[in-house]
Amino acid sequence: MQRRHLVISAGAAALALPRLAFAQGAYKAEYKMSTVVPPAFAWGRGGEIFANLTRERTNGRINIKQYPGASLVQGQQDREFSAMRQGVIDVLCGAPINWSGTVRELAAFTLPFLLPDHKAYDAVIGNQALMADYFDMVRKAGAEPLAVGETGYRQLSNSKRAVLKPDDMKGIKIRVVGSPMYGEIMTSFGANPTFMSWADAQPALASGAVDAQENPLEVFLAAKINTLGQKYVTKWNYSNDILLFAIAQPVWASWTPADQKIVREAAQDAAKQQIALVRKLFEEDVQKVSALGVQVHVPTPAEMQVWQVATRRTYARWKAQTNPGFVTKVEEVVAKTRKA
Repeated sequence: MQRRHLVISAGAAALALPRLAFAQGAYKAEYKMSTVVPPAFAWGRGGEIFANLTRERTNGRINIKQYPGASLVQGQQDREFSAMRQGVIDVLCGAPINWSGTVRELAAFTLPFLLPDHKAYDAVIGNQALMADYFDMVRKAGAEPLAVGETGYRQLSNSKRAVLKPDDMKGIKIRVVGSPMYGEIMTSFGANPTFMSWADAQPALASGAVDAQENPLEVFLAAKINTLGQKYVTKWNYSNDILLFAIAQPVWASWTPADQKIVREAAQDAAKQQIALVRKLFEEDVQKVSALGVQVHVPTPAEMQVWQVATRRTYARWKAQTNPGFVTKVEEVVAKTRKA
């Protein structure tokens, strides 16, 4: 009996060893992460922090390499999610508005003036039930969501004139990211939106082929957009997208539960640091942009009401097309912050 027991044990060990070797061998030497901007920007810095924390805490088992400029998709950030599904990208650190052409409902947070300020933003991303619903949408789309940071409130800049009200946008040719909703918003003001990557937008602004763009002022400063002929800024906070840290599901499934836990916590820590950086830059941006000789207009509450009314029809249309049930839940959370 003893000899038979030893034979069985040896056989079991022989079966176990290849399985263990396979699990270890399944880890790639490098996991490719796409970000639209490099670490000089808060967004790219969030990705860098995440990659570094993951590498350190897994003792190099999981080596995430950042590819800024959406270079894995030739600068076309709207292709990131589809490329992730195809196995070209392993890790996403990006703005879901860029992926709305692939999975429309992921851009639910970007409806115009849905999140009017950081108090509302924090209440929404801090609502566990709400974010659980959102994370379920991400999983259904093919990625494992880990954490949420902040891309920052998008502001308007142009080379033509001060923009104080919707009518001032008439005839202005503006670059927007590949979101039909953003395009429709600009069209409703009488502007002429054009969709292009950020890589293409910079020379277009410099040459005057495009008059305007919309991005967080942190991006305006880091990219030195004032040198591209942009003389006027309107800080209207019309849209603020989350920064989603996520892993392609096949990649996520290839990691051990222990490593999954490490990576999730690394993403959450990176997101906290990234949000803190975005908020610091937000507090300083008007002063810093003004110091460059750029005219900055911060709308009054009455002026903000005019902008909000002007986008109501577009808001209603895109709420219906995105995920009306989820957006209604977001609205309810935001409404409570108005009463507090």
